[in-house]
Amino acid sequence: MPLFAALLSSCGKDGPDPGTENEYESVPHGMIVLGERLEDPYSIKNMSRALASLYPTKASSVQVEPTHLYVRFLPSDMDGFELLENSGVELLDHPVDFSIVKEGDWYHDPEIPEDEVTWQYAVVPPDFKFPSDIPYELLHECHIPGQDAGTRAPDGIDWDAVERESFRLTGNSELYPETRASSSDGKPRGRISILDRRCSDKAIGVAGVTVSCNVFVKFCHAYTDADGNYAMDKSFSANPRYRILFRNRKGFAIGRNLIYVPASFSTLGKHGPGGCSISIDNRSDRALFRRCVVNNAAWDYYNQCKSDSGKISQPPSGLQIWILDFLKCSSAVMLKQGSALDGLFKQLIGEYAPLANIVFPDITLGLDGLEDYASIYAAAIHELAHSSHYVQVGKDWWTKLEKYVITSFVSSGFVTYGAGTEADHGYCEVAEMWAYYMEGALFNERYPGAGHYPGTSFWFYPQVFRYLDDRGLNRYKLFNALLPSVTDRTSLQNQLLLLYPEAASMIRLAFNRYK
Repeated sequence: MPLFAALLSSCGKDGPDPGTENEYESVPHGMIVLGERLEDPYSIKNMSRALASLYPTKASSVQVEPTHLYVRFLPSDMDGFELLENSGVELLDHPVDFSIVKEGDWYHDPEIPEDEVTWQYAVVPPDFKFPSDIPYELLHECHIPGQDAGTRAPDGIDWDAVERESFRLTGNSELYPETRASSSDGKPRGRISILDRRCSDKAIGVAGVTVSCNVFVKFCHAYTDADGNYAMDKSFSANPRYRILFRNRKGFAIGRNLIYVPASFSTLGKHGPGGCSISIDNRSDRALFRRCVVNNAAWDYYNQCKSDSGKISQPPSGLQIWILDFLKCSSAVMLKQGSALDGLFKQLIGEYAPLANIVFPDITLGLDGLEDYASIYAAAIHELAHSSHYVQVGKDWWTKLEKYVITSFVSSGFVTYGAGTEADHGYCEVAEMWAYYMEGALFNERYPGAGHYPGTSFWFYPQVFRYLDDRGLNRYKLFNALLPSVTDRTSLQNQLLLLYPEAASMIRLAFNRYK
């Protein structure tokens, strides 16, 4: 995929058996529509009422103490988001004490201008140190019972029963399942999986994503493991609302759905306390499928950056990936890292420009027309390879590459990558040799016998790297040559000769063969 062409052109009432996977053919998108405000059963006021209802003789001697604070923040930029997240705060862009008339994957307070960050809602401990430079509002104090539902506290009070009574008194009894499966401890667990039909008939895990659930102000989240399994450490009695947050434990995030947070949500709705398992394929919801494929491609890429054979620089910390369905081409613009092209980028993404005031992407994936796992996987790997190259060479090198791609596109009559004769064409030559080579190498490892050798029709030659790889200079050794001083094929050849003099004849043969 061209580097910068994007700049130029079902669960049951009591929760499922975690081993049972349910297909999601449709997931609600767009803006969440809120209904009426609800009474939070976990507020100090309501938990005190429930205590008095069940234990009238003890209510006067037992004080319901706040265990959490329900607050909202108004960060002005990504620095504010990251400061809160690094403090362990889980943020939502919508309040949790309202009914939801229509589910979606983002919300913006109508009283906040569209080009500004909306309120971010959170639950924090009473001793939380609020950042001095981020406005916040305390909504109310909460009492959330301990982790082990159904146990009595030392004071003789069954706080699980008090919790249930508070739900009844506040008119929220329908959120409680009538019975809990005898095998369930109320700690949600399950599996998020996806089917790559070209690779196997067996679903694989969606690795490293965040599964989050909440009942009003009671929150819990967990990462999936390499097989897509997750297990929460908090017990629930009422039916939680489940979401997948595409913020991966590897350190990257998949975003861009008009929400001012670093990662996209896919809402799965309310299900039982036992958990929710889902199985996804290309017949499932389009956005959910694509997010999961891109997530797994990045997970695979990060894993192969380091092996017994060597090391490739991982993409930069906090890598931000946007999926843009209205574009056919992808890019590694590295805007979050400080690219100078943010003004042009905002013009080209149109309605999403307000989002770019807050959250800049590093990678944009134009997936218009890409419907299957394999093609999306290839596009993602290509741009991830570019991001490793960026880490190796730095911002100044990358800026020259960006400027070349833009100017050559115009001067050559709108030919992607230009003619290869323009000034500074060597930056593009080296960058695309590497990215197309890596795309083909990882694709063919995932799909043995695929014979995917992209980029061979262009004026640069990824075949050079493939030729050398086949003869012992693996990807890790080749990556070692991608230094800031390597700005064209001549300096690339010289650097390889310097690093691997024992392979000098083979290196010269490869470069002479493809020119």
